[in-house]
Amino acid sequence: MCQEGEAMRQNITLSIEKNLVKKAKVLSAKRQTSISQMLSQELKKVVEDSELYERAKQRALVYLRRGFHMGDNRMASREELHERKNIR
Repeated sequence: MCQEGEAMRQNITLSIEKNLVKKAKVLSAKRQTSISQMLSQELKKVVEDSELYERAKQRALVYLRRGFHMGDNRMASREELHERKNIR
């Protein structure tokens, strides 16, 4: 049973190159942690970054749909926008 504030955990099986596992064991020993803990932290970071990106993307899309107030209340006509004075 989980304590309050503690997340449920699930074991998974991974297939990783032997050479990478050897290097990860050395690194985890240097960091005084486990390969499992290092993978868990990195995976958590990847998921959190993805969620942050999606939220930022949704906010940006809302701003784009709404548009931005540029200080003038009237819309310029096509002719005004494409006016070409003194081109020649």
